[in-house]
Formats: sequence, C-alpha cells, structure tokens
Amino acid sequence: MVVRFRGESHHKVDAKGRVSIPASFRRVLEASDPNFREGDTPELVIVYGDHRRAFLECYTVEAINEVDEKIASLPRGSTERKILQRLFQGQSLPTSVDETGRLVLPQKLREKIGLDKEAFFIAAGDTFQIWKPETYEKEELAKTEEFLDELPDDFDPLIYLDQAADKASGEG
Repeated sequence: MVVRFRGESHHKVDAKGRVSIPASFRRVLEASDPNFREGDTPELVIVYGDHRRAFLECYTVEAINEVDEKIASLPRGSTERKILQRLFQGQSLPTSVDETGRLVLPQKLREKIGLDKEAFFIAAGDTFQIWKPETYEKEELAKTEEFLDELPDDFDPLIYLDQAADKASGEG
C-alpha cells in the first residue's frame, strides 16, 4: 500500500531550528521507512538543491530510494547522472525525526530558504515541502491562482487525471 502525505500547516521554528512535523506526516514517514520499528524515530532525506530551489523537499526513505535507483540506471559519467547525483545526493541531508516529533533544520538550510520564526509545510504526494510562508504565498500560491484564474469558472481540474490516464494507455 502506497502512503501519501496530505494537507498543509504552519509551525513555529525555534532559535535552534527545531520545528514540529505535522503528526499525519510523521505517520507517513514511519510507514515509508523500511527500518522503522515501534519506539524508533523515522528517517527521511531533506533535498535542498541549488540556488533556484526556494524550499526544502523532504523525501521518505522509500521515495528517495526510488530516486536513487533511477539515477543509478543512467550511464556512469553521463551529464544527466552527474547533475542528478549532485542535486539529489550531494545537496541533501539524511536526518531523522526526534523523539518529540520535530526536525532540526541546520542554520545553512534555514538561511538558504530564509526561514526564521515560522515554517509552512505542504504535502506533495510521497514528499512534503517546507517553505518560508511568505515565499510560498508569493511564488507557488500565486502561480496556482494565476493558472486557475485563466480557466473557465466551471473547469474541473480532475480532467487532467483522465488525460494522464489516456497518455499512459496510449490513447492520447
């Protein structure tokens, strides 16, 4: 059974960079960590990427293993493999949730995305993102609203799922 992150929330960040992870997100991390045992803390990988990435993307162990397998399938020495290794393996931080359900975000990562007193968490399927709330509103939310505003009022975004299914079956 594939477990997905769902929802969004705001959480305080303390001076040491500790931030609580939404409880439902912790359950997904636990279910997606093959080494997790009751009483343990689940592991995850935070991908921070290059200067164009204004958020932290948190991967479950299963999700990052899938990315790693795809990278490993590329030819050794290829530009694509080198870039993907740098972005997803080099510019990342393996970590775990602490006993109190918090992540400790190092100063370097907080500075990269301008995070100070509050973090915005948003689900993205088998990953979740951590944003500075103002950056999310200005960049991502604004893009979504602009895109939707250009569509007719009665447009149903679920049509995109039908189109994806058609492409996957070779019909579209």
